[in-house]
Amino acid sequence: MNPNEAILQTAVELLAAYQPAPDRPEPNRLDVKLAPADLLLAVTRLNDAHWGYLAAITGIDPGASTGVLEVLYHFCHGPLVVTLRVRVPREAPALPSIGGVLACAGLMERELSEMLGVEISDIPYGDHLFLPDDWPAGVFPLRKEPLPASLISREAQP
Repeated sequence: MNPNEAILQTAVELLAAYQPAPDRPEPNRLDVKLAPADLLLAVTRLNDAHWGYLAAITGIDPGASTGVLEVLYHFCHGPLVVTLRVRVPREAPALPSIGGVLACAGLMERELSEMLGVEISDIPYGDHLFLPDDWPAGVFPLRKEPLPASLISREAQP
């Protein structure tokens, strides 16, 4: 077994309780599907084992007809990537913060909350990062729903 395969195999073993046979979308990659309730424990397991670092948190809106949003937590170890994939209900998307385990997650969690509308429990700051302070509540720019006309006309002004 080559060294990269051995390192990926360690990740498979650490996360086997959640998905015994993770997806392998490409060489050097694992995708592990998790229930929202398992996220914090899975992140803790990777962190305690010193398996890589959190590189990014990505939010995906697959469309209103799916009824879900998907949040991806990307952990890197050299050229290797393990992605924890968590689906949440579109109408009440909520996840626990992983900031208590990985402090670097705070900024990414705030961005996810503000731009996609996923409520993250225990975020220390609730103010806007990217959007103006008068941005309307319940409008999330990275969702596939069209923005309200009032925002579109405001953005077109110099």
